[in-house]
Amino acid sequence: MLDMNFIRENPDKVRWMLEARGMEVDLEGLLEWDRKFREATTEVNELRHRRNVLAETIPRAEDPQEKRKLIEESREVNRRIKELEGVRREALRRREEIRLLLPNMPRPGVPVGEDESDNKVIRSWGERPTFSFPVRSHQEIGEELDIIDFTRGSRMSGTGFYVLKGDGARLERALINFMLDLHKQQGYEEIFPPILVRPEAMVGTGQLPKFQEDMYWCERDDLYLIPTAEVPVTNLHMNEILSAEDLPLYYTAYTPCFRREAGRHLYEKGVIRVHQFNKVELVKFTLPEDSDEELEKLTADAEEVLKRLELHFRTVQLCTGDLGFSSANTYDLEVWMPSFETYVEVSSCSTFTDFQARRAKIRFKRKAHLESEFVHTLNGSGVAVGRTMAAILENYQLEDGRVEIPKVLRPYMKGQEVIERPERRLTLFKA
Repeated sequence: MLDMNFIRENPDKVRWMLEARGMEVDLEGLLEWDRKFREATTEVNELRHRRNVLAETIPRAEDPQEKRKLIEESREVNRRIKELEGVRREALRRREEIRLLLPNMPRPGVPVGEDESDNKVIRSWGERPTFSFPVRSHQEIGEELDIIDFTRGSRMSGTGFYVLKGDGARLERALINFMLDLHKQQGYEEIFPPILVRPEAMVGTGQLPKFQEDMYWCERDDLYLIPTAEVPVTNLHMNEILSAEDLPLYYTAYTPCFRREAGRHLYEKGVIRVHQFNKVELVKFTLPEDSDEELEKLTADAEEVLKRLELHFRTVQLCTGDLGFSSANTYDLEVWMPSFETYVEVSSCSTFTDFQARRAKIRFKRKAHLESEFVHTLNGSGVAVGRTMAAILENYQLEDGRVEIPKVLRPYMKGQEVIERPERRLTLFKA
């Protein structure tokens, strides 16, 4: 959430931001409701002062006629205050409704652009693999090795769901444990949070109200399935005042995630864009002056996952038109997918400055006697597990149909070096 004083004093900057992001928000309406709120507040404060004066004057009035006039004035003042309080509440409600739809301000240095074609490649690591045989997609590999079952997943839950089996399930679990162990070594404290959260937690990180249609909602309990561990882990310190001496705080968490993903044509098949997926998340709470540097460190920590898996990837800085709603600056890690002949995002590392902290009311104090300030929050995927597994299947595929297991994962799979087609498969009869 943007500071209201900033919006009021810098409307042109906010207009520029909306144009740079390609978004439309009723800024003029927000400013008008803010004007009405402030005018009503000023009048209420003046009337309250007058009411206090009358409360002291009426008992001392000796002239009965004068006393009746003062009493009548006091009644009128109370009536007007009650009326203006209604105006204030409505104006504040309308103002905050619009304010919650305003995205974050991009940090200096974020490239201005319309869409992902204007993103800036910062660096790349490793080399694209070459194959002497026709490349198969991760979907084909998964079905041939009987480790991914799309048919049964969609039969149970609909399109956008799948089942991992045998070495597929073991590979996914190995990836999760490897990432969590690595991030612990990097200084992150592991959290295992709830995957159902209240609406205020979704508001705190910026998913609500803008992305309500993308969320899975449990109506009976008014709880949302999380789209990312960023939501519960960031809200871990909701409504708290931290000490500057304890910052920065580093957290990591594995959770299943749930989103109503709208698939693009390129990703209609496979595990790239689905409704349920696993992810390991990194979250930071930092001092405002340190957040830019902490973003670079966070991105490096996520990059280390792909380096140790020996997957070719590139790091891309998102332009204003591709920037996430709450983000002020984002680096995407994109891994090479041979069957697509393009890069696929497996991690977004972002600084949100104080945008989320204002919404979730997460503050800190530099000293006990000083005023509290808003922390800066950051998060990144460390990384999206399903997409990374898909990248492993495609980049480590062998000509004979097997898949080599990355060396760093073999200890998590009891030394297993390759995934191959199981000797026995189920025999099914027609129903």
